[in-house]
Parts: sequence; C-alpha cells; structure tokens
Amino acid sequence: MQFTKNTSSGSANTKRIILKSIIGLGIIAIIVFFINTIDFPAPKKEIEKTIPNENFKIIK
Repeated sequence: MQFTKNTSSGSANTKRIILKSIIGLGIIAIIVFFINTIDFPAPKKEIEKTIPNENFKIIK
C-alpha cells in the first residue's frame, strides 16, 4: 500500500488570498459608496455665540 502526500502548491494559496482581499476591498468600497449616498441632516444656520470681554481676566 502506497501513501501519497497531498500538498497544496504555494501559488494556489496566494491566488486564494488575493481573491479574498479583492472581494473584501470591493465590499468595503460598496459600503462606503452607499453610506456616502445617504443624506444626513445638517444644521441649516451657523451657530454663533459672542462672548463678552468682561468675563476674561488678564494674568501677568
């Protein structure tokens, strides 16, 4: 009875890693694109508050 050792070649593993990374980057790009298309609410007017000068103390 002969035993054969089945080993995977190095190029097959690198191809699989490259394919998985491309698919992962594609999914991330699609998620970013859809988040970018959502119109989040923003304040309509600029908030401005004036601070009077009498509250400041000058320390020398």
